[in-house]
Amino acid sequence: MSDDPFSDPNRPINPADRLKRLTFRAWRRGFKEADLIMGRFAEDRLHSLTDAEIDEFERLLDAPDTEVYGWITGTIATPPNFEGPVLDELKAFKFDAKAALGDGPSK
Repeated sequence: MSDDPFSDPNRPINPADRLKRLTFRAWRRGFKEADLIMGRFAEDRLHSLTDAEIDEFERLLDAPDTEVYGWITGTIATPPNFEGPVLDELKAFKFDAKAALGDGPSK
């Protein structure tokens, strides 16, 4: 941390640390159903997304969890500003609820 009161406290982080943070956030959405979908998606697919897609995933993490869950399950219409390839992948993402991963992060 700098002693300069005008320095930017939000220094850029390296890509590997960013992916770890996003995966952590994906597993802690606010309710179990969203955690399972977003967390497993992050562990399975986040490393293969482009920078733009990672930005899109982060925007989805910033949105209210009940809305994102509704968009993924199709119970709520997705606003145009949230439509994109990552949300499409989340909608198509299939996971086994009884998978060996259990109900939390694998690491």
